[in-house]
Amino acid sequence: MRRPHGGPLSPPPGPPDEPTPEEAASWRLGAWLALIGILAAVGYAARATGGTPDRDVLYKSSTAVGAIIQEAVVLMIVVGIARTAALRALRQPAGWARALLLAVATFAVIAGTAAALEPLLHAGSEQGLTPDRWDPSRSGAYTFNFIVIAAFVPIVEELVFRGVGFSLLRRFGVPVAIGGTAVAFALAHGLVQGFPILLVFGLGLGWLRWKTGSIVPGIAVHASFNALSLILAVTT
Repeated sequence: MRRPHGGPLSPPPGPPDEPTPEEAASWRLGAWLALIGILAAVGYAARATGGTPDRDVLYKSSTAVGAIIQEAVVLMIVVGIARTAALRALRQPAGWARALLLAVATFAVIAGTAAALEPLLHAGSEQGLTPDRWDPSRSGAYTFNFIVIAAFVPIVEELVFRGVGFSLLRRFGVPVAIGGTAVAFALAHGLVQGFPILLVFGLGLGWLRWKTGSIVPGIAVHASFNALSLILAVTT
């Protein structure tokens, strides 16, 4: 008899989202945790020693180049950890219409939470990705950064956290997989004031990953949020 899946805490339709024993080998989880630990250590160290963030960082092409290199290295490491496609969850979601509705709802919750907390936490200023004004003379560099942050970065981060991370933590239960990847996601960004927003962000995307059985809807939500944030940074 098929189990219902209509409630907010019900499992996604389709086959069980459980890795095989070989896919869930302990060394993979250990390597993933080590990667997250390195990202968090580097992020917080840079935040502690970097001083006031450069408000014009998105007007520099070197920012985009640096992000591409960093994300490419992380991508190679995480692909090495998860050599099977199943662990990455880069697959068609279980029902596109349902996935779209869930993605829209997730985006609304994340965006609403960020809008409510930003005036109190000033996470955008802490991260340094909020220029004071739009500078048409440097639109090329800004566009370059926009493409990297709104397209490339979300793909890599969703593979790392909701793809491989979620799959490896799944055997400990769905709450651990959602909560664990959310905490890891927040820590890896190296922010203090922005931690609560990132945590909610990670929880929402983790829930979406579980409900759809795929990271594709999460990539869309992540990319949309980043794109909206970058647009509002120079238009408001």
